[in-house]
Amino acid sequence: MKTSILKRSGDVLKSLGVAFILTTILLLIVTALLTFTSLKEDSIPLINTIIMILSIVVGSINLAFKVEEKGWLNGGLIGILYFLILLLINFLFIKPFIFDIYTLGKLLICIASGVIGGMIGVNIK
Repeated sequence: MKTSILKRSGDVLKSLGVAFILTTILLLIVTALLTFTSLKEDSIPLINTIIMILSIVVGSINLAFKVEEKGWLNGGLIGILYFLILLLINFLFIKPFIFDIYTLGKLLICIASGVIGGMIGVNIK
């Protein structure tokens, strides 16, 4: 099913919104767990990565389900856009941009998560 560029860009923005809303909700839950349980702060990087992966997969499934074609490409797009938005937020509020192996690893994780989510979304019927 072919979709217009405007409709598709709206779907992309909605799916990115879903991904970031899920990220916010999950981060609030983790924050509460860190505050009220004995969860160690050493686990924060791993938990953040898991939250990022889950959010991208859900956003990619959402987009691929709506568009119904090229799930891997649309999912990869969600992964790349999610990563770029995170970089922008990081640059604006935390630290200057440094491209290193850690950043490259996060980019590859984002793309892979998006591609997998997109393939799942296209095949959900």
